[in-house]
Amino acid sequence: MAKSNWAPFPHPDKGFDYAGDKLAKAWPRLHAGDQEPFPDEKHVAKLLKANAKLGKDAGKLATQLQDAWRAFHRGDFQQAHDTGTTLKALGASVAIKAGGIHATYLVANDKDKITRYEALAKLADEAIVALPNETNSHYRRAFALGRYSQCLSITQALTQGIAGKVKSSLDTALKLAPKHAEAHTALGLYHAEIVGKVGGMLAKLTYGASAAEADKQLHEAMKLTPDSPIAWIEYANALLLLHGDKREDDAATAYAKAAKLKPRDAMEALDAAFAAAQIE
Repeated sequence: MAKSNWAPFPHPDKGFDYAGDKLAKAWPRLHAGDQEPFPDEKHVAKLLKANAKLGKDAGKLATQLQDAWRAFHRGDFQQAHDTGTTLKALGASVAIKAGGIHATYLVANDKDKITRYEALAKLADEAIVALPNETNSHYRRAFALGRYSQCLSITQALTQGIAGKVKSSLDTALKLAPKHAEAHTALGLYHAEIVGKVGGMLAKLTYGASAAEADKQLHEAMKLTPDSPIAWIEYANALLLLHGDKREDDAATAYAKAAKLKPRDAMEALDAAFAAAQIE
């Protein structure tokens, strides 16, 4: 996507700058939701051992990867995406997260969003081949395909078999990391979207999707990451998908909870701003 299409992050904050040692110290809080391992030299060396084609200098690659994540957290999404992409499978996680979050909130045109998500899904496919034992190789594929499907009609999404691909990737991610809150959130939303769009009986018979499973997965995510805006936002979205006006007040309460949480980085600032806009 052309440089001009990367709209800047609208809520810059010095608190989102994790320079130097700040990144490692804040990492457990910043990545409670996606369980991303801290990309120090030891971790990168382990990945290189798993796939020697990804590079040789673990120290240098770790530095580049940490800088890409710093860029993501402060809202320099294009820098994070581009650096991650040049690092191939090693940087796929940060590239997909940066490109996807930016597209979700800061790209207005659906055609541009689709182009972005298609490229990110391709990057995720490559990461799965290169690093199949990394949880986020699978989770980011589900994330990219899930966002892509939201730009299509339900008929298009189901015809293309996207639901099955998303479910398969999320199941694999949760097998590798059972406490992956963002994967629980995404799985909950998967169930809610299918039930909301095709009806309870067809959803159950054709896709094994149910409102009860949506509720279970979303509550698990909120339990694992109670301070994460996106866990509450997607719970609210699911309530509206499944119950419409009947649960409007509960959805508003969940959006309000998300809006009041103090953002720890650029992504959470965008999440919180979105939540606030839902209850204005």
